[in-house]
Amino acid sequence: MQLPEELSVSITSLGLDPEFVVHMAQRAIAEDLDGGVDVTTTALVPSGTVVVADFRMRTDGVVAGIVIAKVILLEACGGEVKFVDYMHDGAPAKSGEVIFTAIGPAQGVLTGERSALNFLGRLSGIATATRAWSNVLAGSQTQVRDTRKTTPGLRAFEKFAVRMGGGVNHRMSLSDAAMIKDNHIVAAGSITAAYLALTLRFPDIPVEIEIDSLSQLEEAVSTGAELILLDNMSPEMCDVAVRQIAGRAKSEASGGITLENARKYAEVGVDYIAVGALTHSVMNIDIGVDFRSENAARN
Repeated sequence: MQLPEELSVSITSLGLDPEFVVHMAQRAIAEDLDGGVDVTTTALVPSGTVVVADFRMRTDGVVAGIVIAKVILLEACGGEVKFVDYMHDGAPAKSGEVIFTAIGPAQGVLTGERSALNFLGRLSGIATATRAWSNVLAGSQTQVRDTRKTTPGLRAFEKFAVRMGGGVNHRMSLSDAAMIKDNHIVAAGSITAAYLALTLRFPDIPVEIEIDSLSQLEEAVSTGAELILLDNMSPEMCDVAVRQIAGRAKSEASGGITLENARKYAEVGVDYIAVGALTHSVMNIDIGVDFRSENAARN
């Protein structure tokens, strides 16, 4: 499917690949049809019927996935659908507000609506959760960021939703940055040995070292690693670590951190708080579709 240029540009500007979005839209619809047709819609809705469909928030939240929902509807409607925009990805929305309106063939909209809502609900849930963390950290130097604990196949979308909520992304894959963890250290023999072996093989890759004890900190910082992950440490321990790092590397806190205690970590000056729950435990936002008659589009 050839996307409208304006939509393709919007997708790219949000850090997504238009071809991947089209691919995922096609997969979602194919999964729903499973080689057949939408039997309910085919039997009950005459071909040629045009519908005005309002995609509406049913709870408060941050919207993410509008561009993806549009691609799904374009695919389901054979490109014959128009949109009226009321919000953009990353916008806060109240229950009852219309996100966007789709005007097109009823059969196509009905076939694509659930796939569109599945993405909208999931990604808006991630964006909403991330915004809560961003709000707690507001005014500090600390940023919330995600992990690789994402739904298989949906990492690009879920990390996009984190950005829409005001968070920042950790590495997108195992190949774009290195993280030396406890098992790597055991396998290599020491933190220093692990760092040297890694940078010898991949000299241009940024390196993060995870430590779970302050006794490991000086060795980790002395390697020259860009980032030190302080795993399962209290705010008080992180305070000691940040002071000892003294600007020689960035710091990241992870493990046991909640919205209730996140500000304490920010106050000691860690650069990042890693929150796997942004993507692995999030609740979907309730978004629905309300149909109107074709004539309503002119009012």
